[in-house]
Amino acid sequence: MASIEFNLSLTQAAAFHCVKFCIHYIRAFDFRALQMNVNESLIAGVSPQAAKRIRMSAPRSPGASVWDLHGVSIREMATRTWRSLLADRLFGHAAELGFYFLFALFPTLFSASSILGLAAQSAHQIYDRLLDYLALLIPTAALGTVLTTFNETTVAASSGKLTFGLVAAVWSASVGISAIQDTLNAVYKVQDSRSFLRARIYAIGLTILLTVIITVGLASLLSGDVIATLAYKFIGYRLLAIASAVAARILAWAVATAMLVLTFAVIYYWAPDIKSRRWHWLTPGGAIGILGWLVASLGLRVYIHFFNNYSVTYGSLGAVIILLTWFYITGLMLLVGAEINSEIEAAGAETRKDDAALR
Repeated sequence: MASIEFNLSLTQAAAFHCVKFCIHYIRAFDFRALQMNVNESLIAGVSPQAAKRIRMSAPRSPGASVWDLHGVSIREMATRTWRSLLADRLFGHAAELGFYFLFALFPTLFSASSILGLAAQSAHQIYDRLLDYLALLIPTAALGTVLTTFNETTVAASSGKLTFGLVAAVWSASVGISAIQDTLNAVYKVQDSRSFLRARIYAIGLTILLTVIITVGLASLLSGDVIATLAYKFIGYRLLAIASAVAARILAWAVATAMLVLTFAVIYYWAPDIKSRRWHWLTPGGAIGILGWLVASLGLRVYIHFFNNYSVTYGSLGAVIILLTWFYITGLMLLVGAEINSEIEAAGAETRKDDAALR
């Protein structure tokens, strides 16, 4: 039975990537050129001709002073970002990312379970505990579906799958990052010069790196709770035990927050095909994207808790719809942050052109 399911997953992955390959090049030659022309004409306060010159001359990576709005008011920057958001069809791209994230989730779990099954007999139980901390953001019903699938794939993991099957699973797991590459290229107004294979290799490497970063963040929360429990158990002086437990949890949350910031920074740095890259730990777009993602995720969780009518509307698919909605929110906040960074850089390009014209 496991063999049949595995072969079926490979067939689905092969069919999916054939379609993805075709879409990749259709977009490259058709849609993006039209989309870039529309975007250039919608920059607030700038003529279409000037907008085109700015977009073509401005480097698409955030400048050295990413927090400098270059004299543009926050209100005007918000207006420009909103217009670019609509012109770049970010709501549609976020839905696209949500689907790809969902498609990539279970191959990722398969890859993790295969590796963890060889590393230690109880390794999947540890990772299962790490995934429990996602309940802080993901609605319980959706997380339950993820954990159930993870446990099922872990039980079926064996050394025989660590060959072509694992490679195929990792390849399939990278479709989410591949979709991020395409959408961020549209946001930053750049044409992807990488071949399909080279872009996918970048996506696979970024997938592995982000998996490690997220695992470290979840592990820090688990370590904080373990240390706090040990402090209460072995420290006899109550105030000292409480202080140690609080300090451990604060440090754990600090590390988890740093890993979340690092996740956004790595995506914004490596995903788009930008020729001139500059590393920034935290950008205005990254900060707003993270804050918006946390608030929207908590809002969705509260809404599901008090108005749990998904099962009435969607039946047994309710948990999947909730998970897809959360992935949509994740993709949207990621793209909104990138759009903000792009508009700040565009404002900087306008300022530099004005300064050059006055000389």
